[in-house]
Amino acid sequence: MSDSSCLHILYADSTLAVVCKPAGLMVHDSALARGETDFAADRLREQFGKPIFLVHRLDRATSGCLLLAFDRDTASALGKTLMAQEVEKDYWAICRGWPAETHFTVEHPLDGGPGKPVKKEATTEFEVLSQCELALPSAGFATSRYAWLRASPKTGRFRQIRRHLKHLSHHLIGDTSHGDGRHNRSFRMLGIHRMLLHARRLAFTHPHTGERIEALAPTDAEFEKALAFFNPPNAGLAP
Repeated sequence: MSDSSCLHILYADSTLAVVCKPAGLMVHDSALARGETDFAADRLREQFGKPIFLVHRLDRATSGCLLLAFDRDTASALGKTLMAQEVEKDYWAICRGWPAETHFTVEHPLDGGPGKPVKKEATTEFEVLSQCELALPSAGFATSRYAWLRASPKTGRFRQIRRHLKHLSHHLIGDTSHGDGRHNRSFRMLGIHRMLLHARRLAFTHPHTGERIEALAPTDAEFEKALAFFNPPNAGLAP
């Protein structure tokens, strides 16, 4: 396996690991794969040289922390921890507009995606880390406003953060399914072609040792280019 195919390991021991999934790589084969043959799960099995059990998923276009186990018992224990909302998940997102409040919570039911019409409760907590205004004309204005957010989903619904931001009309930049095409095109003109959602932090209690595990995933070059438009977040808000 070439070094370029290996995923960055953020934490690993004999029973579990946290890796950084790059944007554009599907986690596993599914109906959304559309003939693709390259999946994070296959790479990880080869990289670690043993079976892996995915504890959660990330969208293809989302980068960052991905949790996996090396045996069924550990996967089951981590799954129960996840269902009990005892795993802290923080994402970085860049959206259009400036939210009215620095801290806000969205409680808006969501369906389960294609073929799953039943809606279930969905909750995401948001925090504004920084804001910027760029000389990008939009909707009759000479400039456009954007916000860098921390998003902490408390439930795990299909494309939850992306759909909650759409519900607020603060569309995620680069989201071709739920975003705003005008702003997506503006960022592509700036050389930023990826969806700006990154699973920045994952924290949980190790199911076997009781140790507190915290993993921070670095951002890639395109996300860094987007972050350069913002002032650094206020002291105490990072990571």
